[in-house]
Formats: sequence, structure tokens, C-alpha cells
Amino acid sequence: MVSVTFRFHEELNDFLAPGRRERAFTCPCARDATTKHMIEALGVPHTEVELVLVNDASVGLGHPLMDGDRVAVYPRLAALDVTPLVRLREHLPGVLRFVADAHLGGLARLLRMAGFDTLYDNHYHDAEIEAVAGREGRIVLSRDRELLKRRGISHGCYVHAIEPEAQLREVVERLDLVRSARPFSRCLLCNAPLRDIAKAAVLERLPARVREGQERFSACDVCGRVYWEGSHWRAMRRVLDSVLGRADSQVGSM
Repeated sequence: MVSVTFRFHEELNDFLAPGRRERAFTCPCARDATTKHMIEALGVPHTEVELVLVNDASVGLGHPLMDGDRVAVYPRLAALDVTPLVRLREHLPGVLRFVADAHLGGLARLLRMAGFDTLYDNHYHDAEIEAVAGREGRIVLSRDRELLKRRGISHGCYVHAIEPEAQLREVVERLDLVRSARPFSRCLLCNAPLRDIAKAAVLERLPARVREGQERFSACDVCGRVYWEGSHWRAMRRVLDSVLGRADSQVGSM
């Protein structure tokens, strides 16, 4: 066994046992332990870590630990230029796409409402989420630390909030999504893009009150669902305006 001193910074402390938060602490490690192994053994998913310093030198997650090492672990720091340092993963893709685990159905629906391509199925197993994230370059959203520790998941986001609206606000702020949002441009049911459609093309599918009171419609070509700007749309728009800080949500929805 070897002895290594760790110090976790900022919100990474939330993952630690209370006695280890906001302070340096020393713990025993196996002789072949790597930074990834120990960081995750202490409770922090690797997807939450942006920078690791061992004895003040930037290292990767596969770095072997030695007796007496001092390890500083940092979360994503938007203001820090880490260009000359060891990056733990590639840059986020230009177009952000998500896959949410089985516990985040409400968040998945809200992200679709905001216009983000978000896969969700409450029957997904962890291995399926890992596979689709790697295959399609998706960011994994989860409240399950063990899922985010999987080696095949490069980009992930541990969601701290419990309620869906608070979860949406957390993800939007953490990933700086405001400018990328395209409200009411995706189907809430199946995630496919919506398109504007003439009223005459969907007239026979509309309730009488909607035929009389609505003129703007959008439709999903995958599941056939039709959306319009009714009371449900207005309630959802209030949620988005609150989170996104804007009042330009104009694409039709039910």
C-alpha cells in the first residue's frame, strides 16, 4: 500500500464523505492505483473532473500514484485556460446532444421542450446508456454516480437537483445552454424535430375548440403528434422563460 494526500475543490466536495470535505486528507491506495481509480473510489465520478494535479503537475486519469503524492482535483472551470495542461477528455461537441437515465424523465421532457436532442427511455440499462453515449457523442445526464464512473462515458453531468425545473436550470447554467436553446422545436414524446404545418392539413385531427381558436400548428413526422399554442404551451413557455431568461419562445407546441 502507498499513502496519498488528496484535496478536492469547489462542488466536487459534495461527493465526499463529510469529514473529507474542504480539506486535505491522506488515505491508503493500492500500489497500482491510478488517479481515476482513487478519485472514483472516494466517490467522485470522472465526468465531473476537469483537472488533476499530482505534485503540482497536470496529469491524466490513468496516471499511477506513488507513495507521498499530493493530488489536487478540480471541477469544470470555465474561466481557467487549460490549453497547456493535460485534458481529461475532448472538447464538448459543437452540437450538444443528451441521453438521460431512467430517473430523469421530467428533465428529458424539459430539455426537449427547450429544443435539445435528448434520448430517454425508462427501460434503458446502464450499458445501453454507455453504448449510445459513445456511439452518438451524447452527454450522459444522471443522478447515479456509478453510471457516470463507467469508462466508456467521456462526457457526463451529475444532476444534483431533485425537481425537474431545478434540474433544467442546473444543466442550462452548467453547460451554458441559453444561446443554443430552440424552444418548442422538438417533439416532447419522441424527440424528433417539429415542422410548421398548415391548419388545413391537420383540421380533421383537431378538437372543435382548437379549430375555432388556433391558427398556428407544428407537427411531428415520426409519431404524428400535432402541437398548438394552447394553455399547456403557455404554461411551458413560462417555465422556459424563467430558466432561459428570455421571452422569444415562438415555435408552436401543444
